[in-house]
Amino acid sequence: MEKGYFITGIDTNVGKTWATVALMRYFKSQGKSVIGMKPVASGCSIQDGVLVNEDALLLQQNATVKLGYQHVNPYAYALPVSPHIAGKDNPVELDVIVKAFNVIKDQAQILLVEGAGGWYSPINQHQDNSDLAIALALPVLLVVAIKLGCINHAKLTYQAMNSEAVVSAGWIAVHTEPDTLNADEIVATLTRTLDMPLLGVLPYTKNPDFDGLARNYYLHSVSD
Repeated sequence: MEKGYFITGIDTNVGKTWATVALMRYFKSQGKSVIGMKPVASGCSIQDGVLVNEDALLLQQNATVKLGYQHVNPYAYALPVSPHIAGKDNPVELDVIVKAFNVIKDQAQILLVEGAGGWYSPINQHQDNSDLAIALALPVLLVVAIKLGCINHAKLTYQAMNSEAVVSAGWIAVHTEPDTLNADEIVATLTRTLDMPLLGVLPYTKNPDFDGLARNYYLHSVSD
């Protein structure tokens, strides 16, 4: 692994998976091998007798290295609720995820790990996504859905990230709604407010064109 990043968001349903897959496509366009991992996922369905998550499947399908599903998503829960609730009978253990991460980390040049929900979203009864990012020791990318209220959520999340022992590597703006008022001004405000580089502004799209979205990234200023 040359580079790895932990992708978090200001909340759930902010476009983390599309941003992550587009980032995978970006690195692939740079000639890099890349794999994605979503260690914890809720709202899974059974396929061929196995619980799988649609987002994790997207990461698996867009990798340059073929990985078994269990390597991409070690903890898959059926209920579409917070993992600390969905996984009461099979709670997340950070050591298990770290071991899975270490197994695959040298199989590609780039490894992207997508968190579940926001920075402080719980993954078990005692730990949050922030604890997972710290355990993996990866620089963090913050996904911000550009909509009403996102400035407050982004500033709070950034403040929380800075209070932890992580590197804030950059942020990604995702237009998740087609008609957000003053969207450009929101992005400009966050660019002035967040003391980390803006790495891409992904336009709104109803159906994802990941190669098209990837062309909106500019990672020359990313921190390691």
